[in-house]
Amino acid sequence: MVPPGSVIISDWHLCKESKGYFNTILHKKRRKKFGQMCSTGLLESPVMPPHVSVDTVHYKVFMSGKGGVGKTALAARLAGRNLPSMHHETTGIETTVVYWPAKLRDSGRVLFFRLQLWDCGENALRRFDHLLPSCREQADAVLFLFSFIDRTSFDDLSNQTAKWNDPSVVKVVIGTKFDLFMHCDVSERDVKEFQETWNLPMLRMGGEVTDGLGDVAPILNCLAENLWHQECLMNTTAVRPCHQDCGTAL
Repeated sequence: MVPPGSVIISDWHLCKESKGYFNTILHKKRRKKFGQMCSTGLLESPVMPPHVSVDTVHYKVFMSGKGGVGKTALAARLAGRNLPSMHHETTGIETTVVYWPAKLRDSGRVLFFRLQLWDCGENALRRFDHLLPSCREQADAVLFLFSFIDRTSFDDLSNQTAKWNDPSVVKVVIGTKFDLFMHCDVSERDVKEFQETWNLPMLRMGGEVTDGLGDVAPILNCLAENLWHQECLMNTTAVRPCHQDCGTAL
């Protein structure tokens, strides 16, 4: 588990220096919807001024968890999109693209992280055998989700985690609906014991939504930090195809 803030500057999104970078993913203080059509055509990626060179690194992130824990809602939150008004089971694979700029602590270099989030409904995974292999193929990270108001989703974490034994895949646990403490079925002691056993980053997400970046920054920074750390570890022995060497520009 990478210590938070050891690889990237975790509060960089609050610094004046970062404004020019974050303005490329915002429009009127709301997130741009990359991968969707807009008035000027398909919005594919952030555009920086010609004199500013920023490298983009691409990662595939699979979201794992029981139905109803909030995978689709979390993907929408991370991308700055509208949350679904009511729960409905994801019938197949849905992908969401998130761009997030981050500044490396040691070199001071800025990178754009392109995170493609893969979400697939629990029932669909059970019905169609080909879906899970598609989601797992070339995945760089997996988000294990559980709900603080659903004990069975927390108890299922160990089973989910054990199935992902590839050491090259970054693993992060996210507890949703943390703000519904009156109905909480998972205690802080349960969370602490799980974290001590599995030694994985564990983050919390409530239901309150703000227009700013503060509610999603901890999760996106954690993903960026662990993915880049893993990238550098892998590049000590080999360079992956479609990724850059962590010491050189693209």
